[in-house]
Amino acid sequence: MDLKGLKFSKMHGIGNDFPIIDESAGEVIPEADKAEACRFLCHRHFGVGGDGVLFVTPSDVADIGYRMFNPDGSEAEMCGNGIRCFGDFVYRKGILKQKKMTVETKSGIKTIEITLENDEPALFKVDMGTSTFKTPEIPMASDMEEFLDSPLEVLDTTFNTTAISVGNPHAIIFVDNIDEIDIDKYGPAIETHEAFPEKINVHFVEVISKNEGKMLTWERGAGVTLACGTGATSTAISGFKLGLFDSEVLLHLPGGDLKFNVYEKEGELGAFMEGPAQLVFDGEIQ
Repeated sequence: MDLKGLKFSKMHGIGNDFPIIDESAGEVIPEADKAEACRFLCHRHFGVGGDGVLFVTPSDVADIGYRMFNPDGSEAEMCGNGIRCFGDFVYRKGILKQKKMTVETKSGIKTIEITLENDEPALFKVDMGTSTFKTPEIPMASDMEEFLDSPLEVLDTTFNTTAISVGNPHAIIFVDNIDEIDIDKYGPAIETHEAFPEKINVHFVEVISKNEGKMLTWERGAGVTLACGTGATSTAISGFKLGLFDSEVLLHLPGGDLKFNVYEKEGELGAFMEGPAQLVFDGEIQ
């Protein structure tokens, strides 16, 4: 694998950071090398550093295509913070100069609306689509149709857990005080729990009010991250379903804040997410 001369941009969405590579005009990293390349690029000592790598691709069904790879080289369905960075990148680089765009992801087509300030992309509102709480669709090994605020035995304790998918799987755990949670202990144990055959993203959430909460994240294939957009989306929807949050909620993540508006469509709950993205630097592998 030779990455010499590879051009990329480093971006972050409230601390969730990604190298982004433009493959809209054709493949830059051969498919057979992508997993290894992404492991290198995400390495914070020997590579660029990132919570994942994003690729801009062509699409036959949307304005543009999107792929994301985790730091362990596995491909993810979608990333909420990543897709805001993606929208900034394709607009800023002139790949797609549209303030509203449709994006093909592995979890369906998403719509991004860009708010400009002084002709620069500033805020990104994304329709994250609808969710499912049905355990076979998450997937979760359970005899319950939906696993809502139900006990899950983990190591030496039991957490009341809600399982949800917004295109990728999440375990939402509402607790009294997230500062008391040892996420390095319980995060990986829940991620690899036998109840989740494809592993799962893990989020501990503290409710401040009906319109505000704060959360900690352990991401599948990445570990502790400063933010997780799909996790925050899952948190807003789960909190609404359980009656803990209203439809409009502000969530505080270690890297920053995200706003959500939960809606119902054809009997399923979905959400709009709004937040920033930022270009850190452009680079080339030497």
